[in-house]
Amino acid sequence: MSDNNVQITSKGIRNSLKRYTALKSICEYIWNGFDAKATQVNIEIMYNELDSISSIKVSDNGYGIDRDLLDEKFTPFFQSEKIYDPNIKQSDVHGKNGVGRLTFFTFASQATWTTVYSRDNINYEYTIAIDVNDLNHYNHNDPVVVEKSTGTAVEFINVNSEEFTISAIKEQLCKEFCWYLELNEDKGYKILINGEKLDYTNLILEKESVEVNEDGIKPLYVAKFICWKLKLAEYSKYYYIDSNGDEKQKENTTYNNKGDSFYHSVFIKSPLFDNFDFKSNSENEQIDINGNVIYTKRSNNFQLLMREINQKLFDKRRPFLKNHVSEVIESLEINSAFPNYDENDPLLSFRKSQVEEVISCLYIAQPKIFSSSMNKEQRKTFIRLIDLIMESGEVNSLFEILEEILDMDSNDRKELSEILNYASLSNITKTIKVLEARFSAIEDLKQLVFNKDLKANEIDHIQKMIESHYWIFGEQYNLVTAAEPNFEEALRRYMYLLHKEYEDKGIEHPDKLKQMDIFAVRQNIHSDTIDNIVVELKHPNIKLGEKQLSQVKKYMSVIRSVDEFNAPNMRWEFYLVGNRFSSNKYIENEINNNKAHGEKSLVFKVDNYKVYVKTWSEVFAEFQVRYNYLLNKLSLKREKMQQSYKNADEVIFKQQNNIAKMPEEIKIGV
Repeated sequence: MSDNNVQITSKGIRNSLKRYTALKSICEYIWNGFDAKATQVNIEIMYNELDSISSIKVSDNGYGIDRDLLDEKFTPFFQSEKIYDPNIKQSDVHGKNGVGRLTFFTFASQATWTTVYSRDNINYEYTIAIDVNDLNHYNHNDPVVVEKSTGTAVEFINVNSEEFTISAIKEQLCKEFCWYLELNEDKGYKILINGEKLDYTNLILEKESVEVNEDGIKPLYVAKFICWKLKLAEYSKYYYIDSNGDEKQKENTTYNNKGDSFYHSVFIKSPLFDNFDFKSNSENEQIDINGNVIYTKRSNNFQLLMREINQKLFDKRRPFLKNHVSEVIESLEINSAFPNYDENDPLLSFRKSQVEEVISCLYIAQPKIFSSSMNKEQRKTFIRLIDLIMESGEVNSLFEILEEILDMDSNDRKELSEILNYASLSNITKTIKVLEARFSAIEDLKQLVFNKDLKANEIDHIQKMIESHYWIFGEQYNLVTAAEPNFEEALRRYMYLLHKEYEDKGIEHPDKLKQMDIFAVRQNIHSDTIDNIVVELKHPNIKLGEKQLSQVKKYMSVIRSVDEFNAPNMRWEFYLVGNRFSSNKYIENEINNNKAHGEKSLVFKVDNYKVYVKTWSEVFAEFQVRYNYLLNKLSLKREKMQQSYKNADEVIFKQQNNIAKMPEEIKIGV
């Protein structure tokens, strides 16, 4: 047996390979087998009487180590030992000049290779041995002719690593080789540990295969998408595979290394890659000597294929990020990144939820914002800036800042812009304040109509209250008149509001001088209609009956007599409101007579005219139903809004500063 020197000292070898752990070293020997075109690698683990691992044997069915090439495999040693290179274009050669063959020093005292190779259809076998104390020397014997199949088996003697357990080895091999075994699944590649096939399915979060048949536009392809539960040794890549199942090229995917945990592999098999020039930048497809089209990355077919692949990958990534974002929010919470919101304050609690929503949206658009490169103080500063910017309503400023500091493509930019356009926290908080004010107004109105001790009257109190809060009867109305103006003045204001024209026109009707308590109008631009409401309010002590309903019908009669009030697109609703109905059941009977129309409280309907009679209890119940969801969501405490008053005047005085107040009645010429 002869010996040779590796061109570096034993100490130099240890220093150069110090980044290798025992588990990583085992992976190198398996890679050596696959680099030699093996389809199967066997790992045999032997134990001693203490039930500890004593030796490990890694064997493969590759083409072996040709004796004439031995010096090239074992003698040269580069200080820049193999380091993972994300720019490697193919997976078929992973090793580099056999550097990994010397890493056994991390876990064993000796390594012995027995290899069978073929030359001129004759198979030869010989052995190579290296001792851990003399890494720069290797011994080998002369090849002998054998009837064995090609392949290499390397056995490691006196294993002494605490890293080695069956579970630890399996876990490491799964992370290292799962993507490679999937790449070569159709070729039957496998790794066996003591005769058991390596099972990495527990690392797969999602797996889907998509097959697209050629339709004259899109090329034929089969794509396999795999989302992994953890980061692998291999970057997230596209693998381009030809019709024979051979990998032709690989490259990082669009969503590789985006600062999230979306680890994935995409295997694309298509005849498109049978004749493909990955180095060419030409848009013009060439023809080879056999008359076959040679495609490039700028070919239309490739562009169409990858556009569809990228869209499918995008569709898979979105829900993944949405599920993962809760972990990001929780981490920020644990690290006290949020401002100190008082959770007992419903407005601040809502404000926090909206900032969290924006953070979620930002994470989905650009996960790198919250990557580990940002330290604790930077996160706190960034989130507080978001809070301040959202509160100020300067959303565009936030977008401009993010656009400058983030590496965003056109899709990212568009998506982030859309997110921030609707996320104006200042508008949201203003709306919440208005809702709080509305709840407060309802509580005060209840006091006026139910609390007899306040001695509220119709004109000075209830009328005043509804003049400011006619939203109770519908949103987005404009108040035309309240109380004093008669129908002729109402018509003038009405025409001015709708057409910006002032016309002093009279009305010929015996009841034209009557005055409506509330007259409001709104234009619905979506249905091109003009909705009008007239509200007649009665003192809490007055019971509603035929006399009161007759008064409302007189209002309707006047309006029906005026052409300007009766365009085809105008609709009218009249409301009579009081505390209770008269004992003769007149109102109840009218409601029962109109039940066929299917509307609660309706007592009269003709053409575009409807008349309703409601008690205040009904009005408040309808408000409760309409706003109950928001009331629960915002956790508004109604008891905090209920105040004690000495008289009704105090209620009206307080309501002067209520931000839920509606605009005052129209003033012509002002």
